[in-house]
Amino acid sequence: MTDLEPNASPAPTQARAKQNPALKLALETGPLVLFFIANAKYGIFPATGVLMVSVVVALAASWVLTRHIPVMPLVTTLAVLFFGGLTFVFQDELFLKLKPTIVNGIFGTVLLVGLFFNKPLLPVVLDTVLQLTETGWRILTLRWGLFFYLLAGLNELVWRTQTTDFWVTFKVFGTMPITIVFALAQMPLILKYELKDPDQKDHW
Repeated sequence: MTDLEPNASPAPTQARAKQNPALKLALETGPLVLFFIANAKYGIFPATGVLMVSVVVALAASWVLTRHIPVMPLVTTLAVLFFGGLTFVFQDELFLKLKPTIVNGIFGTVLLVGLFFNKPLLPVVLDTVLQLTETGWRILTLRWGLFFYLLAGLNELVWRTQTTDFWVTFKVFGTMPITIVFALAQMPLILKYELKDPDQKDHW
């Protein structure tokens, strides 16, 4: 992403095929649901293999449907393959449990460091085509950056204090609903700072 002037609005995202929101949600949650089912039936190590295969299939499906690969699913897929591979090599589920902490920590750090340098990285991380004023981007980026740190902290708390089965369940029925609720809670902010006029400007 090219540098922006301090009081310039983020450039519109390049036009691309739009993905159905329900399909996008299915591609993002499908691997986790399969992971949960496989863990319940066969245990954590076979479930890890299922997760590794399913995230690759989901990413490939996203590319076929939109000719576009979002940043978060790409990073998540690479992290699952890396930490899943370590899980198999060392036969230690700890590597897989650390993946959400590290990935969410990276996303949170990228957003907050970008915010410090006045770089609007949130549209890239969330793969969004929202058009907001600079103030809107700043507030939303701060919130999402802190939220990613919250997810990292929750993951640490759960895997360190609960069983593996509970941790797997939390990933599917805890993390995803919490994220959806948080995203919906940002709608008033988005509506307030939505940039309807391309020439509208707002100083940070």
